[in-house]
Amino acid sequence: MAVKVKVHVFLKPGVLDVQGKAVEGALHGLGWAGVANARVGKLIEFDFDGEDDPAAEAKRMCETLLANTVIESYRIEVA
Repeated sequence: MAVKVKVHVFLKPGVLDVQGKAVEGALHGLGWAGVANARVGKLIEFDFDGEDDPAAEAKRMCETLLANTVIESYRIEVA
């Protein structure tokens, strides 16, 4: 039976997030001065079938392809 997998990938703390800074600046310019520390990430969703432990397989996918683990962290959700 297929499960829905969501992988959230984001830059590690301390890594400059240029996109996040641009979003933050734009929001300030539009009047939301209270926005701070904006970070931009990516969400990868897919259906997965055929493995006993989909979370472990998703972790292997992240370590192999989906995340650059030198500068990015990830969080996996399986439903």
